[in-house]
Amino acid sequence: MSALQKTVQSSFCKKIKDLRHEREWSQEYLACRMGISAPSISKIEAGITAITLSNIERLAHIYEVPLTQLLSAEDETPSKILNGPALNELKRKLSARESEILVLQRKVIELYEELQCNKLSA
Repeated sequence: MSALQKTVQSSFCKKIKDLRHEREWSQEYLACRMGISAPSISKIEAGITAITLSNIERLAHIYEVPLTQLLSAEDETPSKILNGPALNELKRKLSARESEILVLQRKVIELYEELQCNKLSA
């Protein structure tokens, strides 16, 4: 796969995931509307599996966007719209949330290990 193809695929996958998030739809809901499984949606959004042209057309119809918008290599993400202080504030908030997630992950691991130790000593 060429660099251009990878860029287009990555942009496409991001667009369909962003559109789903904008509408606050679950993968299960989108899968139901498309007539495919939720794991298939996950794989399509991750770029793991290929998608047929008919399913791309179906996505464009479901999302009510032109097919060309889904297939264009241009990325019209909010990060290109936001700049300066607004973008920096979002980055700061994201970093804080990522730190919180790491702390919670450590706690889950500690609790799991404690549970395993209790099972072994019982």
